[in-house]
Amino acid sequence: MTSEEIQKPSATSAAAAAKDNREKLLERAMSRHQYSGDALIEVLHTAQELFGFLSAPLLKTIARKLRLPPSRVLGVATFYHFFSLKPKGEHTCVVCIGTACYVAGGLGLIEKLERRCAKAGQTTPDGKVSVESARCIGSCGLAPAVIYDGNVLARVTPDSLDAELNKIGVQ
Repeated sequence: MTSEEIQKPSATSAAAAAKDNREKLLERAMSRHQYSGDALIEVLHTAQELFGFLSAPLLKTIARKLRLPPSRVLGVATFYHFFSLKPKGEHTCVVCIGTACYVAGGLGLIEKLERRCAKAGQTTPDGKVSVESARCIGSCGLAPAVIYDGNVLARVTPDSLDAELNKIGVQ
């Protein structure tokens, strides 16, 4: 091996280093809470921030380190809408279907996304867009509202939703 090869980390080793760093950050978060089972929701939030979703092995690790039954950890992860057990797309589109948004056309927005992208609760096969619905996002005065990549879009129409999808290259 040349000295140049030793100095330049490979893409694989860089990915492994990033993964190791995420595991260390999660460990630090659990340590900060003294590995208390009472901090489960906070730890799950941190894990999802770091890894993008909560995989089965990750949930088992959290259960073991917090000394909780795996069934309790899975129960909490599946109870709360915020947590995802599957990888999310590069872009996320959450359509509010609370009463105000539903009446103002929220269902039509979901139908548009399902035609162009994927069914609610799923991700496009290319991993580009995840489509979700929420019972209420608390923005009733902006109905119908959509949370697109973490930003609330107000008074969304099917045409404006089409424009957002076109910007990211969704067919």
